[in-house]
Amino acid sequence: MSFHEIFQWFIGIVFGLTSVISVILPFGGVQRLTGKVTDDLPHTPADFEPTVRIVAFTDSHNRNDHVAMAIDTAYELFDNDPVYAGVDGFFGLGDFSSIGGEGDYARYAETLKAHVRPETVLVNIHGNHEFKDDNYREYFIKYFGHDPDTVTEINGFQCVAFSGERGLTEWTYTESSLKWLSDAIDEAEEKSGDRAVFVFNHPAPWGTVYGSTVWSDPQLNVVFNGHNKVVDFSGHSHFPMNDPRSILQTTYTSVGCGAMATFETDKDYLPGQHPDGYDPAAQMAIIEADDDGSVRVRGYDLLSGTYICEYYVDNVNDRASWGYTYKNMYAHDQRPEFPDDATATAYKNNAGEWVISFTEAEAAEGYIVHEYRVTILNDKGLIIYTENFVDDYFVFDDDNTADFRIGSDTLESGKDYTLVVTAESAYHKYSTIVKLPFTAQ
Repeated sequence: MSFHEIFQWFIGIVFGLTSVISVILPFGGVQRLTGKVTDDLPHTPADFEPTVRIVAFTDSHNRNDHVAMAIDTAYELFDNDPVYAGVDGFFGLGDFSSIGGEGDYARYAETLKAHVRPETVLVNIHGNHEFKDDNYREYFIKYFGHDPDTVTEINGFQCVAFSGERGLTEWTYTESSLKWLSDAIDEAEEKSGDRAVFVFNHPAPWGTVYGSTVWSDPQLNVVFNGHNKVVDFSGHSHFPMNDPRSILQTTYTSVGCGAMATFETDKDYLPGQHPDGYDPAAQMAIIEADDDGSVRVRGYDLLSGTYICEYYVDNVNDRASWGYTYKNMYAHDQRPEFPDDATATAYKNNAGEWVISFTEAEAAEGYIVHEYRVTILNDKGLIIYTENFVDDYFVFDDDNTADFRIGSDTLESGKDYTLVVTAESAYHKYSTIVKLPFTAQ
């Protein structure tokens, strides 16, 4: 390992520890006190008519089949939309590559050329994986035909795409690139009128959307702070878009756009979790806005062909009316509830593991069950297993059960057990404890 690689590793460790400590101390307290509690969460009014539609996707990591699916699906969804037809632009938010090599650029660009229509705006930015190759800027301009940092006007909307320059580490922006971003936002706000200003970057501003306490860059916070018109779209974390924490309003609006390759989540506040069903992933963000400051963002799951979340900001210029503050989102979350007829079963899979399956709990509308805390008791009431696991809430199917696997020698066939389970919501609200008897098959 070279000195440079060792230094990058050291900086990464320091930054990660700093992020964890800081989210526990100032950020959590500040966010819980900011904003007001509204009677209801925002809902898109029936008369909302957009004047622009943009589709954003991120972190495809060479899954160009998913990129093609996103583009084709967007056209299919909106070519004949009765309210506002068409797609005005596609924005790729980086990490289309794995190692940043020219071949990855070429294959991704070929996919875009084959599927994006000539009349549709197409903008890309760098992710940290593209920065792994020293020729990242040369390849970018060669295959995409525009600068990595660029401002594009679409139907009067200012769209700021920010890649930045590679710094000491692959995710650190330089002072000059941050100045470019700050100046671009200032100029965009002057031109935007009442319209929102859209900013597209790979990492989220730190401590905003779900996953941003680690997979983020705190330098962005300083630039964005106080720019109410800014709606920032990011990737990098791979955290699912349908988690309600994927949107947050502080002095601007932040939106996480999920992933197009694999998902990641956290458990007990620790990132890096890859629960069952995390691979593959294919979520895209559909961004619509009008000229009066309203913005609608919908998440769409390409693998199931379903809308998975919807967020509506009535007026980016009226901060007092914002509904997606942490305080308000926390207030409207509720304890998950298990149905009265919940049951549990246990069987062995082909690998010889015991699979415990139980009726899943129901979350409040627009919210999720994030994880379950489970304990198994034997027929004498003694604890033989205890753990918590992240639910596969990012998988959309007709299955209404939650499942987890344990070792082959944990249970005995034919014997009776009791599953003690608690469901936890995204904002850490807990269901009542249920006890579900089952017999190991």
